[in-house]
Order: sequence, then C-alpha cells, then structure tokens
Amino acid sequence: MDPVIIISSLLISYLLGSISFARLIVKLWTGKDVAEFEVAVDGTGETYKAVSIGGNTVSTVLGAKGGLTVGVLDILKVTLPTLTFKLLYPEQPVYMLIAAVGGLVGHIWPIYYRFHGGAGFSAIMGGLLVIDWLAVLATPIAGLLLGMVVFRNMIVASLSWIWLLVPWLWWRTGGDPAHLFYAVMVNVLFLLAMRPEYKIAMKYKKEGKMLEYGLGNLKSNPMGRGMLKMAKFFKVEIK
Repeated sequence: MDPVIIISSLLISYLLGSISFARLIVKLWTGKDVAEFEVAVDGTGETYKAVSIGGNTVSTVLGAKGGLTVGVLDILKVTLPTLTFKLLYPEQPVYMLIAAVGGLVGHIWPIYYRFHGGAGFSAIMGGLLVIDWLAVLATPIAGLLLGMVVFRNMIVASLSWIWLLVPWLWWRTGGDPAHLFYAVMVNVLFLLAMRPEYKIAMKYKKEGKMLEYGLGNLKSNPMGRGMLKMAKFFKVEIK
C-alpha cells in the first residue's frame, strides 16, 4: 500500500464529508440555522437543542422532502470519493474503505463547522453503496425485523443494522480483515457520534422523563413517526 494514496483518500473524503448539506439547504430555503432547532420533550412543554445535524433534523424543519434532499446529498458526498478510489485502485480495496471512513468522519466532525455534524446514517449508506450495495438493503431490513419481531425494542430496530455490518461483511468477504476493520470502525465512530444524544437521554432518564424524551424525538421527524407506526403494527411497547 502507498502511504501517499492512503493519506490522499482519507483527506479528500474527509473534506468532502465535512460539507454540511443540512446547514446549506436549511439556510438556502429558510435563512435559518438548523443547529438552532429545538426538539420538544413530549407532553412536558420542554425543549432541547438538536445535537445531530443531518437529514433527520432537516426533516423536522422542512418536512420529508427537505430531509430526503439532504439525505441524498449526504450519501453522494461519501459515495463519490469511495467510488473514485475503487475505480482507480481496484486491486487495493483498502483505499476505497479508507475513503468511506474518511467521509464518515467528516460528516460527524466537519472541519468547516467546528466539528459539529450529524450521526452518520446517510454517510454510512454512502460508503456501503460502493463497498457492498446489497448491505444497504439487507442490513436495515434485518435490523428492523430483529428489533420489532425478536427483541421488540425500538432502539434495536433503529440501530442494529449498523451492528449487523460486522457479521454481514465477514460473511460477504470471507472474513477479509480490511472489510472487518471497516465495519468495526463504522460502529466505533457511530457510537462516538451518538455520545451527545446519549448524554441528553441520560439527563431525562434521571428526571424520569425518558419516555417523553423518546416520543418527542420520534414524533419530531417523518422517519421517527414511521417507526412509531411500525411499532404500533408489530405491537411493540414504547418504553
């Protein structure tokens, strides 16, 4: 492996990943700063400032259309550099994987916005479209069924597709170390990105308002409301 190519793939993808389409689209359409948006704590009259700046947050301000627009752009900003390095160096998938990780890091900690970005859902999808497009379909569906049918837990239904990337890529690549390292890195980076959300959740848990916090979060955006409808369909109790 060439260290110059490794650094180039990481740097280029990081700088592209740092572009915050959530901020740009909301500013363009409304003139407001999406980072100032506040989420309601269901039934309490309380609010807290959104800490994840991405498509979901935009959908609370601009609706599903705005959120989808940002989601697609966030996917593309990672897909393009990942695909570029895959095409340039097909014999060295490591460069492609590094580009995907770099784009995710940029999305979570963007250099242009004081390192305050999104959780990384769309950015992860952007890399996976190139690395293994089937994972984009298979892991979210499997994670949803695992959460709704097996564990009957909303958190598992929402997040387990990311955890499933480790066994999925192990199976798909025959245990290739580079792909396994990528899957593990995605999980580690996502957990780090979720720390601010976790701190807020723990605050409301201590106050006995965990259910209200969770419902407010879900009701604030179209995807969350869709999850609530699925939970009702599968008779999953919201706790």
